Amino acid sequence: MVAETSLGVDDLVAPLFVREGIDSPVPISSLPGHFQHTVTSLCREAEHLADLGVPGVMVFGVPTTKDAYGSGASDPDGIVQVALSELRSSLGERLVIMSDLCLDEYTDHGHCGLLGPGGYVNNDATLLRYQEVAVAQADAGSDVVAPSGMMDGQVAAIRSALDGAGYPDVAILAYAAKYASALYGPFREAVDVTISGGGDRKGYQQDPRNRREALAEVALDISEGADMVMVKPALAYLDVIADVARRFQVPVAAYHVSGEYAMVKAAAERGWIDGAAVAAEQILAVKRAGASVILTYFAAELAAALGGQESIDRSLEPGHG
Repeated sequence: MVAETSLGVDDLVAPLFVREGIDSPVPISSLPGHFQHTVTSLCREAEHLADLGVPGVMVFGVPTTKDAYGSGASDPDGIVQVALSELRSSLGERLVIMSDLCLDEYTDHGHCGLLGPGGYVNNDATLLRYQEVAVAQADAGSDVVAPSGMMDGQVAAIRSALDGAGYPDVAILAYAAKYASALYGPFREAVDVTISGGGDRKGYQQDPRNRREALAEVALDISEGADMVMVKPALAYLDVIADVARRFQVPVAAYHVSGEYAMVKAAAERGWIDGAAVAAEQILAVKRAGASVILTYFAAELAAALGGQESIDRSLEPGHG
């Protein structure tokens, strides 16, 4: 009766992976319970999530071949475009279909953009590719494109391309405050990404030591036309989520990332914690900090525990959920 925060299934978005060239789902060892899906199994999983009441999915692709240009990201016959089209055909309007918009899954060097002669990401050349990818994803049926590369000017470039292609209603969820975190390891296994030369993305992702910078990044993306903004990761950046939610009037998303999920699963497997209770507590904390959309690998588990629109309260109690 006096609880200040409640968590509902409608707060959740489920990340899903679809892989080209496989005949059956491939388990992701560092993300227990998750798979690199075929297009068919992806649609089945999305239908299951819709039945549980989960309102949206975020689709990531794993292509068979990669190149320096990330060609598969915008290929109409590329794995994500094929998957988006099949999801739209099989699910209609039952789910909001979101698509990750980046190049790292598709480049042979593993960076989020095109590389210049010196081996550094060429921001402006990358924006042109992001425009092509955005239109390809919209053509395939995406409701929301989610640029995650943290390129300067990416939202403005994508908004211009979508509007010019006749997609003014396709929304942009900008990864506006994406930190150069050590918590992305299981995700990179899930999408088969290795950064060439042992490099990193500190040149274009945010410094974990910086808090005020996030507000500047978010303000810029909103000014360029972002409909929603993302903070990533979630638990280590609850202060940033709270800052953004207080300051801005657009929906705030947070990504409870692969490493955050994997730590709970690993500890629960060893019997050190009640995994279901910890998962519920963590995601509730993200909601309490101010996120109105939460991407989490716990989406299906939490939705089942919630029983549709019911409260998470009992799942927070050890021994429940």
